[in-house]
Amino acid sequence: MKTLYILRHAKSSWERPDIADFERPLNEAGRNTAPFMGQLLYDRTFQPDLILSSPAKRAKQTAVLIKETAGFKAEIKYDDRIYEASPQVLLQVIADVKEKRESVMLVGHNPGIEGLIRFLTGHKESMPTAALAIIELWVNKWDGIVADSGVLKELIRPKEEMMKAHKVNED
Repeated sequence: MKTLYILRHAKSSWERPDIADFERPLNEAGRNTAPFMGQLLYDRTFQPDLILSSPAKRAKQTAVLIKETAGFKAEIKYDDRIYEASPQVLLQVIADVKEKRESVMLVGHNPGIEGLIRFLTGHKESMPTAALAIIELWVNKWDGIVADSGVLKELIRPKEEMMKAHKVNED
């Protein structure tokens, strides 16, 4: 069994409409939400063996902030194929992971990651910025993934988690 963490990049900035999509950085909310999610991952003791990220600026920043805050030991590898990828291309990226890796975090973009989740689990899930889907895959090799070969174990949406944290602090 393998575990796939699918993370959508945090909220990006639209302050400069002249900047290329690939170069858009995180906005202030994104720079705050990514470490918040990293802390959640740390608190829940998640620890991927490898982080695969889109090389787009907002995805890179998200991957680094998550890794630093969560204290992940995993290496971050940037793969050009992840930017604007279809679910089929994302499957190819994942299939290239070495078998010894038991868990992988994929940091990418919509609509590809939502399509990937649907392919893997048969469920359509909304992935707002900085959301994380945790999927257990019933495979022994990354290149053995087929449709419906996984189960969605958890879906963490930052806005919902922030509301929970705020409610706990009020009580």
